[in-house]
Amino acid sequence: MWNDRSFRANLGWTLRDTLAMVWRNLTVIRRVPQLLVFSFIQPLIFVLMFRYVFGGAIKVPGTRYVDYLMPGVFVQTVSFGALNTAIGLAEDKNRGLLERLQSLPMSRAAVLGGRVLADTTRNVFIVLLMLAVGFAVGFRAHTSPLEVAAGVGLMVLFGLALCWIFAIIGLFVPNGEAAQAAAFPLLAPLVFASSAFVDPRSMPGVLRWWAERQPVSVTAKGVRALTIGGPEYPTSYVWASIAWSLAIIAVMAPIAIRKYRRR
Repeated sequence: MWNDRSFRANLGWTLRDTLAMVWRNLTVIRRVPQLLVFSFIQPLIFVLMFRYVFGGAIKVPGTRYVDYLMPGVFVQTVSFGALNTAIGLAEDKNRGLLERLQSLPMSRAAVLGGRVLADTTRNVFIVLLMLAVGFAVGFRAHTSPLEVAAGVGLMVLFGLALCWIFAIIGLFVPNGEAAQAAAFPLLAPLVFASSAFVDPRSMPGVLRWWAERQPVSVTAKGVRALTIGGPEYPTSYVWASIAWSLAIIAVMAPIAIRKYRRR
């Protein structure tokens, strides 16, 4: 009985500390709205470029390119949005904030959890904005509103998983500039060598094998299953994406927390 009470007390303590850190990180965004604006501008440029510059030259069998493109852009948006976790943690470390937080009587998991959840909240807002942009440029969902909402949830879960990867990077590098430089070599092959923007069947050999199986591609196909549907995108992609996301969280979150505790 005592152990049960102790566990509940510790869990409540961790949740309160995590919510406090979420609020602190979201307050930074409110005070510096340029962070949100620039997070929105980058995916907007990708939409306009691929929709109106490259879209006429890219053909996808069985579906309009804009309907194929937008789920890929959504996944690209949450992937690049997760980069903010690495930059934010690296900057907090560079300013000495992490050391000050470690000296306080608060949960060690709350510092990283608060950062990850705050960045995930920002991802939700950006994805909803990009969904509106998609409808403005001609994207149309062929499934129910509930399935589209599930697609948003799938993207957000994947973004949450990536945040834990970039949290580890943020704890290893000295500042935000180094975090961005260290994270891009990981992001580039995930986002651009994928099915986000083009059909992998047009790619050669090993690149096609990678593009069809890596987590960004699987999540993009899962979102297409929930927004486009049809035999080309079965719901098995949805479950595969969930499995990828949960596996990444299960492996990377404990590593990130252990790294923070050892600082």
